[in-house]
Amino acid sequence: MSTYKLTLIAVLAALAVVGRYTFQFLPNVQPVTALIIICGFFLGPVSGVLLAGLTTYLSNLFLGMGLWTIWQIIGWALIGWMSGLIGKYWRAVPLAVMVVFAVFCGYLYGLVVSLATFSVAGNFLSYYLLGLPFDTYHAVGNGIFMTILFPVFSRIFAKYFRNSGYGKIPASK
Repeated sequence: MSTYKLTLIAVLAALAVVGRYTFQFLPNVQPVTALIIICGFFLGPVSGVLLAGLTTYLSNLFLGMGLWTIWQIIGWALIGWMSGLIGKYWRAVPLAVMVVFAVFCGYLYGLVVSLATFSVAGNFLSYYLLGLPFDTYHAVGNGIFMTILFPVFSRIFAKYFRNSGYGKIPASK
């Protein structure tokens, strides 16, 4: 991994941390998941996982660490890895498909983080069902952030790929 790519991931992590901190007053609405999806899609699965871990750790320094931090890293790393595989094997992805994927990831993330309660308290179903409204906020927020950020970052990454010599950017419709 080049210094240029690491710097880009660090900048994305800073944007994600600031975005998460800025939107903390809205429950579960933040640009973190959308940025992890975008990073994984354009830079690959390893970069998506790296951004997930970095963002979670750094933002939780401000927002609070706990057992949930591990599960947040696992949830966002899974999303970054899946997005990287999509970007690696499916080059021309329409924006609508990315938005649907982002919405799905809101519920997937909620499921993974809810597993933390099961591992500690053993009462998964009631906790998960009570958290579904918050997962829905997360899913809707992901859809909105993806609609706004994906076209912008597509142009940014097009310039990155032109200047870095890493080849062509994954085409999106």
